Amino acid sequence: MAGIEIAPGAPYATLLGLGSYRPSRVVPNSEIVEAIDSSDEWIRQRSGIRERRWATEEETLQMMCVEASRKAVEDAGIDARQLDCVIVATVSHMMQTPAVATLVAHDLGTEQAAAFDVSAACAGFCHGVAMANDMIRSGSARHVLVIGAERLSDITDPTDRGSAFIFADGAGAVVVGPSDTPGIGPVVWGSDGEQYDLIRSRQDWRDVITDDEPRMPHLVMQGNAVFRWASFAMAKIAQQALDRAGVSADDLDVFVPHQANMRITDAMARSMKLPSHVRIARDIAEQGNTSAASIPLALDRMKDEGEASTGDLALFVAFGAGLAYAAQVVVVP
Repeated sequence: MAGIEIAPGAPYATLLGLGSYRPSRVVPNSEIVEAIDSSDEWIRQRSGIRERRWATEEETLQMMCVEASRKAVEDAGIDARQLDCVIVATVSHMMQTPAVATLVAHDLGTEQAAAFDVSAACAGFCHGVAMANDMIRSGSARHVLVIGAERLSDITDPTDRGSAFIFADGAGAVVVGPSDTPGIGPVVWGSDGEQYDLIRSRQDWRDVITDDEPRMPHLVMQGNAVFRWASFAMAKIAQQALDRAGVSADDLDVFVPHQANMRITDAMARSMKLPSHVRIARDIAEQGNTSAASIPLALDRMKDEGEASTGDLALFVAFGAGLAYAAQVVVVP
């Protein structure tokens, strides 16, 4: 009986290119406070958010994915036809099937790349990077496009005082490819399903269909409980990612946590005792919480503003509904 042949993989993988797309509509706090009986000061103190981006009708999830991806592919210096796989991390693609990744792959002209969506909420992008790393090192792919994209404005209740001011829209993408040196550290990931109710959709579609007044199943969140969990539990996950990558906080140049809440970011940085030289992503102030899109969007802003440079050592940490989480050390493309 003949043995199974194994495709040789690359020794390591790395991020080759980065791109993002921010919707054109800027929504300041003043535009949403009346509906939630709040104030600009209250929102800033609670979350650090001054404004957020919401997509227009023309800025579909698919369109934002494609625009961010084209920039990432160009930044990587490859042709889209070299992509072997397209992964989209999202919770706001409104069709159960097909995956939006298949449409994005077609629009990019990838020529039969594998394509699928990942639903791991705010941790989805980090999940995608981890899978891409493993694909390239195992030989099942050479170039993988990982996209985090959301239109959370579609599933946000504008009258919910606990969440209406938080969520936003946008897309970020990276091309992951082969490398002779390590560019992506081991992932530390997991979930805490016991706390499933902390962030979830208010209804499932069966409830919506049978409701006398059907509404989109909006997101709901127990903000205080999420803050307590994320502020301290995720600092431990971040430290595990550093340990598994064989680096310390002193070795880091950049910290890019999921942009959930400025207070959570500050609490994690304190718990991790990050040195003063480590630049911290604070994209949430102008962008809002874009779930799976938040890390690539934040990193792209840091590069644009000179806070991060190619070759820097960065730590990604993400957490969200599920409660799903993931962290890894990467080299900035």
